Amino acid sequence: MIDVIEILTHWYAGRSQNELATSLGVDRKTLRKYTAPAVAAGMAPGGPPMDEQDWRRLATEWFPQLTDHRLRQVSWPGIEPHRDYIAAQLRAEVTVATIHQRLRDEHDLEASVASVRRWVRANLPEQARRARVTVLGDASPPGEQAQIDYGRLGMWLDPASGRRRAVWAFVMVLACSRHLFVRPTVVMDQAEWTAAHVEAFAFFGGVPARLVPDNLKTGVDRPDLYDPKINRSYAELAAHYGTLVDPARAAKPKDKPQVERPMPYVRDSFWRGREFASLPTCAPPRWSGRGRSPGPGQAGRWTERPRPRCSPPSSSRLCGHCRSRRSCWPPGRAPGSGRTSTPRSAARSTRCPGATSATAWTPGPRRAWCSSSTAGS
Repeated sequence: MIDVIEILTHWYAGRSQNELATSLGVDRKTLRKYTAPAVAAGMAPGGPPMDEQDWRRLATEWFPQLTDHRLRQVSWPGIEPHRDYIAAQLRAEVTVATIHQRLRDEHDLEASVASVRRWVRANLPEQARRARVTVLGDASPPGEQAQIDYGRLGMWLDPASGRRRAVWAFVMVLACSRHLFVRPTVVMDQAEWTAAHVEAFAFFGGVPARLVPDNLKTGVDRPDLYDPKINRSYAELAAHYGTLVDPARAAKPKDKPQVERPMPYVRDSFWRGREFASLPTCAPPRWSGRGRSPGPGQAGRWTERPRPRCSPPSSSRLCGHCRSRRSCWPPGRAPGSGRTSTPRSAARSTRCPGATSATAWTPGPRRAWCSSSTAGS
């Protein structure tokens, strides 16, 4: 609108078509297009004084498509008959891309997905905004929750084999402090999943009360809102450490935002622009989340790192030799690696697999979750 008003103002001041084309950078055909209604109305350069508001009113009457963008959308008349269908799909939380695909396949719609997006924003603004609404959940108490996920880092040329391999990052984030643990890997099998948890717990110095993983097969066999079936090996690991596995809902990344959001940071600050000779060199100590600078509203949250306010793995009945919880594991073996735990009823008379002599189980002190510590997780 401002360009048209400027063209009309300069034309009314008596400037020629060549001068307008040179100074405004507009083709003379375009100038004739926008000055034609004024000429047809009997107006001529040098007439009675007119201000910007007068030209704006006249330009709105002569060129309504400049103020009403719906008049410029040639594909919208083909979308309008499907208004009720699109509104119902949006209420069912179907994405606009999927709605466009269904309209194209089932109703022969010829409009592009971009046109459907523009139509939804202009004609169904309430439904469009509702899809973008994020409700801020309650802050997680210290030691209460850790969120877990895998994120793709990129491709890596393995010097040993000469092959390019995809590298993934196992990421565990404490929900309260955003304390970050990263472990790169080229496999995502059960042994790697278990080893990453053990290493993360050792790094944090404790175990959170609740683990919120994604619904990958190494953690969850069957996703369900009320009764998910946890992978047997993962369930053994959780029982060993005395924590609860509470998977996020399927296809609901907002259930674990604290681990979803740092993924771009991990890829950018840790991986991109670097070359590593081997996987162990990919994970120096500084890449366990200690070196991240505070973001907006997080001043001081990344500078001090007290011991996490989590329950230590040995907070219940302890083995006098290996200090493991409820069960003993041979050296080099971890929970979930195939060995079943020792039943509690038989534990008092069972020899510890890692000991050189018979060691009886002795009861250790019981501690309430995070009740004896004042440090934040």
